Amino acid sequence: MNLSKNKMATLEICIIGIDSIRPSSSTPIQLKTFNLSLLDQLAPATYIPVLLFYTTSDLTAAAGRTLQLKKSLSETLTRFYPFAGRIKDNFSIDCNDDGAGFTEAQVSCFLSDILKAPDHEVLKQLLPINCESFIEGRGCVLHVQANYFKCGGIGLGICLSHKIADAATLSTFLRSWANTASGISEKVCPIFNAASMTPPRDISMTPPTLENLNKIRDDKSVTKRYVFNGSKMTALKAKAPSLSVKQATKVEIVAALIWKCAMKASRTNFGSSSRLSALYQNVNIRNRTVPPLPNDSVGNFVGSFIATAEDTEAELHGLVSELRKGIEEFCKKANRLPLSEDISVICEPQMEAMRMLTSDDMALYACTSWCRFPLYEAADFGWGKPVWMSSCIPPAKNMVFLMDTKGGDGIESWVRLSQEDMKLFECDQELLAYASLNPSITY
Repeated sequence: MNLSKNKMATLEICIIGIDSIRPSSSTPIQLKTFNLSLLDQLAPATYIPVLLFYTTSDLTAAAGRTLQLKKSLSETLTRFYPFAGRIKDNFSIDCNDDGAGFTEAQVSCFLSDILKAPDHEVLKQLLPINCESFIEGRGCVLHVQANYFKCGGIGLGICLSHKIADAATLSTFLRSWANTASGISEKVCPIFNAASMTPPRDISMTPPTLENLNKIRDDKSVTKRYVFNGSKMTALKAKAPSLSVKQATKVEIVAALIWKCAMKASRTNFGSSSRLSALYQNVNIRNRTVPPLPNDSVGNFVGSFIATAEDTEAELHGLVSELRKGIEEFCKKANRLPLSEDISVICEPQMEAMRMLTSDDMALYACTSWCRFPLYEAADFGWGKPVWMSSCIPPAKNMVFLMDTKGGDGIESWVRLSQEDMKLFECDQELLAYASLNPSITY
């Protein structure tokens, strides 16, 4: 099956088993109700998807792998007991031990067919649920699908509810599950401190659910993958020093370049010489509060800021400066977060972004970064680290997703733009001087 030549290819997937994996030990009665934090309440009722791919030449090992995954997941859910429960409302999770969904599937192609030219629409088919559906899988906190390829390769598709998890929580959970599966004695124990840090409230603000984000849904928009390798990153970072930012981070420089090139495409298609543009950026606040929070703290410890720029020939170093200013201003507010009654540091950027979405005079881009989370290191189930891992982004235009390359010195990105903007964006020579369009995964 040559998936690279058929961008809308439908995989032949045979479901061979569906199960519910319950914790190996019952959750104590005093822990049966898990309260969401305020930040969890404000999180969208969506799932965080991740795909992990492993190579193996053992074509007969599927049954053993499945047993290993199920047994270790059951043990892990005893520690991550809310993940085996059901989302009750926007205040709590019913920790009833109903279990995590687990699907076993056979895929009628080789792993190399997937990795030759990864396609976003194809990858989504390897997830246990349709994350773009308004109703599929809702209530269940965790879904897993083990996909076995003809060559013996494995693709794990995981969907974890955003109502209790962010990327750091996902990393902690993967590390705990993988350690248990591979027999590592170190048990990763989650810290459930979110509700005590930011207690839940009867808030009038409606969280950004799939339903009220439907206004930005664009099923005709196009998603493409760009990889910034280490050597190109060095050259790109050398291009952006300014008086305000001597040394840009990887995320700052890549986000700024993608933002700049997307702005150019939008300006050309929009036909306006002057249009305000904004980049909405998520931020992990664990290490930005005073005192810092443990990395294994479970929940949505995520804030955000909005950087703005006039898109009339915006310069790269200027956009980097705007991003740096945004994060610095956010950090000044975030250091009050665990003790503060003022939630504006979290609410205001979300509400401002929603207002921007309805403005014809504003082009808003949203960027999510998983960089610096040790996901590759976390996900060794005893078969070695993943040869590749990725995620999928929502069906809305102007979305950017960033994560580290396997070696850690580069960045992989998924960029979703309107069809018209993508036609210009993918030909932008400034972008292509530093990024490769959808290279094959080597392993």
